Amino acid sequence: MDHHRLLGMALSFVPGMNAPLVRHMEEMGVGVEEFFSSGQQELAARLNAGVSPVLDRMVRDEALFKARKESEFMERHGIVSFSLTDEDYPSRLADIDRAPVTLYRLGSADLDADKMLSIVGTRHATAYGVRYVGKLVEELAPYFPGMVIVSGLALGIDSAAHEAALSAGLPTVAVLAHGLNTIYPAQNRDLARRIIASGGAIVSEYPSGVTPYRSRFLERNRIVATMTDAVLVAESADKGGAMSTAAVASSYGRELIALPGRIGDEMSAGCNRLIRSQKALMAGSAADLMTMLGWEPKALVAAIKHRDLFPELSGSQKLIYDALRLSLQPMPVDSIRERTGIQIHELMANLGEMEFEGIVERLPGNRFSLISY
Repeated sequence: MDHHRLLGMALSFVPGMNAPLVRHMEEMGVGVEEFFSSGQQELAARLNAGVSPVLDRMVRDEALFKARKESEFMERHGIVSFSLTDEDYPSRLADIDRAPVTLYRLGSADLDADKMLSIVGTRHATAYGVRYVGKLVEELAPYFPGMVIVSGLALGIDSAAHEAALSAGLPTVAVLAHGLNTIYPAQNRDLARRIIASGGAIVSEYPSGVTPYRSRFLERNRIVATMTDAVLVAESADKGGAMSTAAVASSYGRELIALPGRIGDEMSAGCNRLIRSQKALMAGSAADLMTMLGWEPKALVAAIKHRDLFPELSGSQKLIYDALRLSLQPMPVDSIRERTGIQIHELMANLGEMEFEGIVERLPGNRFSLISY
């Protein structure tokens, strides 16, 4: 580790150091070399600050000692650090007032990838939420091969998001609430290994030895919420970690998207509330998400042969399309009729026309689904 990067990391070991103070140092022309080498009174004058434990010489020396010990651990395990004073600090995180002073990464994922999407949700995921996440990531992957999927390595939706990315050949980043010397929950140790081996990464703002603690998970959520372009809440009860992540994402201007569920489903209550209160856009197909985020797929023209990715429909056909889009499995005709309220003769006529146009396909058992390209 070069000396400047070591000093940047050492800032995070100074009790009371935070992003606003680091930025104040930069505004006052105080670099990390001067911060750790200057006398206390000189430093206080340069920063226009009074007596503060942050500037105490012994405190700063102790921080340097801890940083050197941490760097030894990092070099043994291939961990790298990104501090706010480093030019390669992730740009999306750098913009927030509560940015981690230092972020540790094990793995090779690009934390400044062109397209990044966070997917979060309940630990008690249902088959509906897991299938949706898998299908969405699978549909996005061909259009954005370098896209990074970010989540928190928890059980449930988080794990589903990471697994979906691995299956689709996309890099995925797991943000942890503890040091990188351990994995929590233990059931996901193999998943973490596969994430790293596939070109992804596990990251944390905490140095080695820091253990999981309730408040640290809430702190971790702000990183998941802000290191990407948008946050998708796949399933959530009315309260929980995913809703905390959603609130942070919204407060920092990140696009917020939620998967709707049936009224009365406990694990969709939070998502339904986000949509109902107009805090989140309603999740649908990959095409819908691209439109919401203004993402232009590079392979769009080559991939589409029979129809547009975003068909312009109206009336009954729009109702049918939306019903099929929100279903994670082929729908029988009766289910489509119940969902749309369209009379059977009109429904069959529209389905026949949509099948001819290459929008839907008919499957055994008189079931229908959208055609994906």
